[in-house]
Parts: sequence; structure tokens; C-alpha cells
Amino acid sequence: MRTLAAALAVRAGSTRLYAKPLQNLADGVTILGQIVAQFRGIPAVDRIVVGVAEGRENFAFRDAADRLGVAHIVGSEADVVSRLIGCGRAAGASDVLRITTENPFRWFEPLESLWRKHLADENHLTVTQRVPYGTNVEIYTLSVLEHSHAAGERYREHASAYIREHRTSFKVGWIDGEGPVRRPDLRLSVDNPEDLVLARAVYAALAERAPMIPLAEIVAFLDGRPDLKALVAPYAQPSTPWT
Repeated sequence: MRTLAAALAVRAGSTRLYAKPLQNLADGVTILGQIVAQFRGIPAVDRIVVGVAEGRENFAFRDAADRLGVAHIVGSEADVVSRLIGCGRAAGASDVLRITTENPFRWFEPLESLWRKHLADENHLTVTQRVPYGTNVEIYTLSVLEHSHAAGERYREHASAYIREHRTSFKVGWIDGEGPVRRPDLRLSVDNPEDLVLARAVYAALAERAPMIPLAEIVAFLDGRPDLKALVAPYAQPSTPWT
């Protein structure tokens, strides 16, 4: 039977904002905590595993995983793909939902449909796209991550790098954002202090909907706050769609 594990690769080091997943969105709510709580609410997700980078500065993530009641593994800081694989193996899963841990808000609503599509179409990778930067999700087969990792060191930092370079060898599917969530112009990733200001404002405004905050409501809130959009505009970087 195919099972899906959410893999959360974490590390403290960053030149822009230290220990991003452990930054608070509100009192008692970290970015990592918001992510775990949100994906606990997704029936397709069988287990959640945190992939902690080696090194003393990352010990706090082991404690955080324990407090949140999820498993963790420890692996190479530079080799992100190996940690994703380790998460999948630890969960005994056939497939891995890669969740970047600096992004507290996701377009989670189509995830059940995405998982069904991934299985029915026998994809190696199935993604959401054309939504605000930082809100997409990616489902990989564990075997394609293992294949990418075996291809060499240059493919071990970014999960999709090998597949993008060898696109014709793999089957990739996607669900596009539609209606109010089709907003690739917006940014909801937390990589800089300004991003964190925006994320905290979003959470404060919509906390009663947490952790399952609908993306359409986040978009509506940001459209009413041009000051927040302007704050992170210097860091805008639209995602690269698969088609």
C-alpha cells in the first residue's frame, strides 16, 4: 500500500534570518509548529518526520520535534535530499511530501486531490503551482528522490534539480492555482526579517482559522494591506512552473 510522509528538512543556519522554522508567528506558535499542525489536518498524510541537520546549533530542532509529537531523523546539513529520503524511510513511506520549513502557509486545500492524481497518473513528482511564492507543495516518490541522490553531489541540495534537468525521463503532474489563489505575484515565504513581519501580521489577522488558514483568505487580507506587500517586494521571486 502506498503511503505519504511529510518531510520537513530543518537547519538553524541562515545569513538572513537565523533558525527560521523556530521563529514565532505568535506567542507559543512557531513557524514549524504551524506547519506541523496544518499537515496533521490532512488525511492523506500518514506521518510527519522532521529532518534535522547535523551540528550542535540544530539540537533545538530535535527538542521542537519532541514537543510537537513528531518523529525526527538527523542527517547532513548540505545534503538536503538525503534528509528527505531519511524522513521517508523512517516513516516507512512510499512517497514524500516535501514541505519547506520557512513557509508557514500553504495551499493545502487540493492536497487530497493532488495525492490521488499522483497515484492514478503514476507520477514521479506531482506539485501545486501558480500560487503565491512559498505556498506550493510537492509529492515525490521515494524512489525518484533516491535516484536523484545517486546521480551525484550537485543534485543533493534541491529536490527537484535532477528531475528538471532530465525532464523527459520522468512523469510530472500538477494542479494549477485558480481564482483568488492564482497569485504568483504574492510572497509568503519567510527568508528575511521583513517576511517575518508579514507572516506575523497574517497570522494575527486570521488566527481564529489557524492552523488551516484558507489561502484565499490570506490573499484577500494581503490585498487590503499594500504596505505589507511593499515591505517584501524587494525579495519577490516568482516560482518556476513546470509548464
